[in-house]
Order: sequence, then structure tokens, then C-alpha cells
Amino acid sequence: MDSLNLLDVVVLATDLPAEKLKKGSLGTIVEVFNNGDFLVEFANMNGITYALSTLSSTQLIKVYQEPIEA
Repeated sequence: MDSLNLLDVVVLATDLPAEKLKKGSLGTIVEVFNNGDFLVEFANMNGITYALSTLSSTQLIKVYQEPIEA
């Protein structure tokens, strides 16, 4: 898996019922912590934040919005 970086767009890999987030929710990494965790912002189509969650790399999948070289 490619490394995750600040401002990467990610998809949630698992449901997080305690945070009212479902697998497949789209978010943006807004902070990278020294321990390897990430603060991810989840926002609606109007740009209104509905969740901020600290997550590990195993809970996230990087989204590619452009073709990558094989």
C-alpha cells in the first residue's frame, strides 16, 4: 500500500458505529501524528464537516483521482 500523507483523500475501510461512520465514507487527512495515526475530516457535499476522527492506516484506503503508472 502507498503511504498516506497530509491532504490525501481516503475511504473508510470499516464501519465505525460509535462515530456514526460507514465503510466507504470519503474523508481527507488533515493531520499526521507521530505515532502513525491520522486525523481525518469527513464532510458533506457542501463542505460542512460532520466528523473528525483519529484513525490508523489499517482503517483507511487511499483514493486515486488520476491514472497511475503500472
